[in-house]
Amino acid sequence: MDIELGIANVARPVTFSTEENAASVTEAIESALSAGTPIKLTDDKGRRIIVPANALGYALIGSETKHAVGFGAL
Repeated sequence: MDIELGIANVARPVTFSTEENAASVTEAIESALSAGTPIKLTDDKGRRIIVPANALGYALIGSETKHAVGFGAL
């Protein structure tokens, strides 16, 4: 699943892919925002992404479905 986090006062968003489902990513972001603690996520390569909750501008959580690549039968 693709995740995009917009950070306040930063021109480029933080974009990465993760193997976590949408519900667990949403829960991690919501709990960090309510507690005022950093948002901690892990990408699909095992790297940790840590964003201060008060600096989060927006979060786009992509779909979990895999899109087909290539051409279908005509």
